[in-house]
Amino acid sequence: MGSELGVTAASTPQPAYTAVSIWWACWAGTWTVIVASGMAYLIAHRSTPPLLLRGLGLSLSAVVVLHVYWASVQFGTMIGTIMPGDAEYWIMGTYLPCGFALFHASNSRFYHVAKLQEDYIIRSSGGIDLSSTSRGKLGAVDRFRRLAYTTKILVLVTMASLVQVFLTVLMWLISRKWHRTWGIPGTEVHGTEMQQKSEMGRGWEWWPGVLGQVFWSWIVGPVVLWKSRHIHDTHGWRVQTMGSIIANLPATPMWLIALYVPAMEPVSQYWLPPQWICLSIWVMEVFAVLLPCREVMRHRAIRQGAFDSIARWEPNTNPFADGTMARRSASILVELTRSGRESWSRSLGSSSSSRDSIFTKRALEYVLERNPAPLQDFSAHRDFSGENIAFLTRVAEWKRSLPHAVWDSRISDYGDLTDLIREQFHRALCIYTTFIDRHANFPINISSQHRKELEKVFDGPAGLLFGDGRPANPAVPFDAPGYAPTPLASPIASMKAEAGSLVADNDPAQYWGEIPQTFSETVFDRAEESIKYLVLTNTWPKFVRSCGIAAEVDLLAGS
Repeated sequence: MGSELGVTAASTPQPAYTAVSIWWACWAGTWTVIVASGMAYLIAHRSTPPLLLRGLGLSLSAVVVLHVYWASVQFGTMIGTIMPGDAEYWIMGTYLPCGFALFHASNSRFYHVAKLQEDYIIRSSGGIDLSSTSRGKLGAVDRFRRLAYTTKILVLVTMASLVQVFLTVLMWLISRKWHRTWGIPGTEVHGTEMQQKSEMGRGWEWWPGVLGQVFWSWIVGPVVLWKSRHIHDTHGWRVQTMGSIIANLPATPMWLIALYVPAMEPVSQYWLPPQWICLSIWVMEVFAVLLPCREVMRHRAIRQGAFDSIARWEPNTNPFADGTMARRSASILVELTRSGRESWSRSLGSSSSSRDSIFTKRALEYVLERNPAPLQDFSAHRDFSGENIAFLTRVAEWKRSLPHAVWDSRISDYGDLTDLIREQFHRALCIYTTFIDRHANFPINISSQHRKELEKVFDGPAGLLFGDGRPANPAVPFDAPGYAPTPLASPIASMKAEAGSLVADNDPAQYWGEIPQTFSETVFDRAEESIKYLVLTNTWPKFVRSCGIAAEVDLLAGS
């Protein structure tokens, strides 16, 4: 039997420029160009919704590390005989397990995001559970738990990788296979140079690397696969995660079979034993690079279809688009989501103009006002954008609770007016820390200009109330935290009662500082319009299609 790179006692210490080796070298160059181009495309479009949630840093880092191992194997048939005897040992003992660790850490992010998005789902009890935040002294475990998910994963992956590297170094030190001056006696290899290289390419020294592969592929991977089995999303992330994990399962067993089963020796002349691992890596790269590229293109097609529908129905382009048809379409959609799926053609009609009306801004606003729960559930469970619908709903509730007289300068002499404004500011501050603040789990995707404008209003008070290292509330409270206002005998009392109707009285903290002069009832208007436009061109078309309208609308084709 030969070694890891097919070196046998009969091999000659010179490069082998055979048809097989040249083919593998050309294949290595071609696939490397494809992967690099795909990665560049993903980086260029990293701000699109299908990629924002994935965490490209982890997945692309894993691809780069694994590709180094993959490329070294592709040239094995050509230069394996002239490579140092321990070169492949170090590559397989470091790059491969570290790459697998990063890759499965990236896969676990899928379940983590889906789990967090459940906090945005409106419960039947009428609210969303809040997670209490301890403000006492934190121990090391608590501080670790409060780290960002990516940071925690990197810490764990680093620790596991250090253990793997330590074992790899330890095996190299205690074995005399690669050095004769130190190590355990009896572990030396003898014979010609090729005989020694053949023995260096296999043996018990390689087993720490094997155990690392088994741990990530057969323990961590299946656990993530099992936990994610009921999660379905619109971004192709489930297919990517499941495909990558399943493709990784046969790699190590097939590598061991090819390396130690004599019957595989004829195959190994053309297909080296580590090529079975490389086949798994190739499939993983398809799912990690090319599939997300396809999802970005699909996202652009959906947006273009939404743009076309909007252009046909917005008032400035269609004089007959007065909103009546859009509201009728949306009202039927509301009924469909309440009573179950029915035929869209029976409910609304078969004309393309009628179907297009459902994709307008008026239709979206109608559903947000009348029955946002199905859209909220869809955006959180499948689109992983629950923070957008929750933000729109929360801001709408905040605006509805604002008495118009609060901003009327004619009654500014009332002494308790400041308390009422402070109460509304506190509720707005909670919206900011939950959806916009940089510490939020899922900050809404608004422009940097809009974010800076809101930071000028809320960032200082948020730091005073929650601290600079404030953890964002992972839930999305539709009942805004605050305090129940104390009734006062004044003309403002009735307005305060009205404003406090949506305010819970169990918030442990209340802001009593100075209210910025730029705070007003329009403070969220620009962010609200930006998110509403994002939902209209991304989540809303998918939601409409999910209600059984997809077959007739054929949104992806832009019809």
